[in-house]
Amino acid sequence: MSQNLKYVQDFLDDAPVTDVSAIFAEWTDIIEGLKTKAMAHFDLVRDPSTEELEAFSSDVEGGPSGSVRGYTGPDVDWMIHSHMQNKGLGFVNVHLTIWLGPHIDVPHFGMALGAFPQAWMFLDSVPRKVISTDADYFRKYYEPFNQEWLTLHKETPGLEEFVSRDAFVRATYSPTAWSFMAPGSQEIFDLARKTANAHMDRWLQWVDEAIAVPVEKRAELAANDLATRRNIAELDPANVVAVRYFGEERTAQLVRALWGGDRALPRPLEA
Repeated sequence: MSQNLKYVQDFLDDAPVTDVSAIFAEWTDIIEGLKTKAMAHFDLVRDPSTEELEAFSSDVEGGPSGSVRGYTGPDVDWMIHSHMQNKGLGFVNVHLTIWLGPHIDVPHFGMALGAFPQAWMFLDSVPRKVISTDADYFRKYYEPFNQEWLTLHKETPGLEEFVSRDAFVRATYSPTAWSFMAPGSQEIFDLARKTANAHMDRWLQWVDEAIAVPVEKRAELAANDLATRRNIAELDPANVVAVRYFGEERTAQLVRALWGGDRALPRPLEA
């Protein structure tokens, strides 16, 4: 596996016009399936603040369109199911992120699938503790999957590791985060589907088996979760792509939606 150190906007600017409709269809189907599992497992409701973002589009000719849906519930602080795409011109981004409530001692679920125009996949168990200071946390949620990570990187033809040039983005990755690019082939689609569903099933089992966070520690964990989620959304270097097509005001609204800045419903800690 080789590595690629470029920003998303660099890929978009350098690539020829490419129809990625097939990639978008596959990625959307995978994310929809994962969302269905999450909705069946958790008691979730749509936050009214994201209803305005059910369907939006760029005023720029040839610009993308998209959707952002935010959900919350007793066990989930904030779940985002979103996409942004201009599949005819080579750009796709589909997300499912699930941020747990502060009473559940399990990493968050994060997945993004894209194309610009090569297929791109990101999957991670977003850490909620400092891994280097909590060896038990590392052994439980990360060490068992190191061999799986190594096997993927060593034995899957055509994969190119996607390494962000942005230091903050790299700082948010766990040791077993999957971040790679590849041509949009059925082999890659099948790999992504298998990997994503296996991780979702495993993650839901973690949630079911989780030990409750002590009550006195929940407020601090909730504050840290919110700070992490907000920083990831606000410091994403790809936000410049959204500004290009949607302008500063709409982009700011989209970013707030990703971290719950305009949410109307209470967080689990407040309910």
